[in-house]
Amino acid sequence: MISFLKPAPSATPLPADRIDSAYHRLRWQVFGGIFIGYAAFYLVRNNFALAMPAILKAHPEFTKVQLGWAMTGLLTAYGLAKFIMGSVSDRSNPRWFMTLGLLLTSGVTLAFGLMPGLYSSLFVIVALQTLNGWFNGMGWPPCGKTMVHWWSTKERGQIVSVWNVAHNVGGALIAVFATWAVTQFGDWHATFWFNAAIAILVAGLVALLLRDTPQSCGLPPIEQFKNDYPPNYSAAHERTFTFKEIFFTYVLTNKYLWAIAIANAFVYFVRYGVVNWIPTYLQTAKGFNFKESGMAWTAFELAGIPGTILCGWLSDKVFKARRAPATILFMALTLVGLVVYGLNGKGPLWIDVASLIAIGFFIYGPIMMIGLHALDLVPKKAAGTAAGFTGFFGYFLGSAPSGAGVGWIAEKFGWGGVFSTMVVCCLLTIVFSAMTLGHRATSSTAEK
Repeated sequence: MISFLKPAPSATPLPADRIDSAYHRLRWQVFGGIFIGYAAFYLVRNNFALAMPAILKAHPEFTKVQLGWAMTGLLTAYGLAKFIMGSVSDRSNPRWFMTLGLLLTSGVTLAFGLMPGLYSSLFVIVALQTLNGWFNGMGWPPCGKTMVHWWSTKERGQIVSVWNVAHNVGGALIAVFATWAVTQFGDWHATFWFNAAIAILVAGLVALLLRDTPQSCGLPPIEQFKNDYPPNYSAAHERTFTFKEIFFTYVLTNKYLWAIAIANAFVYFVRYGVVNWIPTYLQTAKGFNFKESGMAWTAFELAGIPGTILCGWLSDKVFKARRAPATILFMALTLVGLVVYGLNGKGPLWIDVASLIAIGFFIYGPIMMIGLHALDLVPKKAAGTAAGFTGFFGYFLGSAPSGAGVGWIAEKFGWGGVFSTMVVCCLLTIVFSAMTLGHRATSSTAEK
């Protein structure tokens, strides 16, 4: 492993009278790092989907299906990277791992904005978007690792739900920044280079704010500090696991992890089947313009902020740390919004926007909940891999088909076929989530 990516060594323990203040300050410092850092990853992820109507107009030699392969390549690589790089992240320093990933994915996005010659070859487009997906997959694992090291089990539901809002902040700002830049500079290429420039600046902030484990800052483990221990906790949980232990002891043999991973595939198909095709659907099927579709995209993403926080609160407070009931409830309500969105047909834009707000409000809760559930199911030294495992299913089997797959369904069966497929995916998410109803996140305050 590259030396600067290795986990930071434990530092000299701080005096007892400094531990409380140092923990309070550093927890919110590292939270700031992973929040703005992960939001910045979104600024350079879905630019191609946002720009695709303009690309189709500027390059009529390409079809929706052909360009859909670029999104499929990105999401497939993202899913693979989230799993594979998750295991690498578990054995790395998240401070430098996340910074490096953000710089690399920003570099690829920058190239799409500053090198028009890339669009002369479909192979180059797909290859570079695939590479972008791989680098973008370096964002989630260090965030998951950071949260399980700095927040204990009983506080994790709410902190993860608040952090998860970074998805929506970044997802909304990508359209806000792109719309402003395209209007200001009169060039759709600004969709790429303007956002990439911002993400590069944020990478510098991530390097300044983020830290490795509490022990690397002279602090005790979070379990000791909060007197909040997960089941079967021992000092062995503080050591770095081998790849074999992570995969074969904690991940691949976990039946609950398999169930939520499969559910994740279906929920991600719905999420990306909606958001990636908002511009194309609203502009080509309904005749709305770039600004109107960008506004709808932003509304979808912003609606996820209160929805995600509500879902985390319900899981912790109403369902008593049971994750599946919250997922099932929110997916059922997502289905309602999806049906209205599909049935609106040639109807007015405000109904489409209202439907997208409803879908966005409810869909991000289950996405957050499945990621949180994965963290609950394994020791913290395997957290990145567990989250990557569910993410792999979400992106490789869910998001990836939503690229070329949705394009193919739209051309063969119309947009009605697309909406019918997503309704089925909502129902399957509910079924597989129900298989984990027997699991509840638990903790103990017993002295260890």
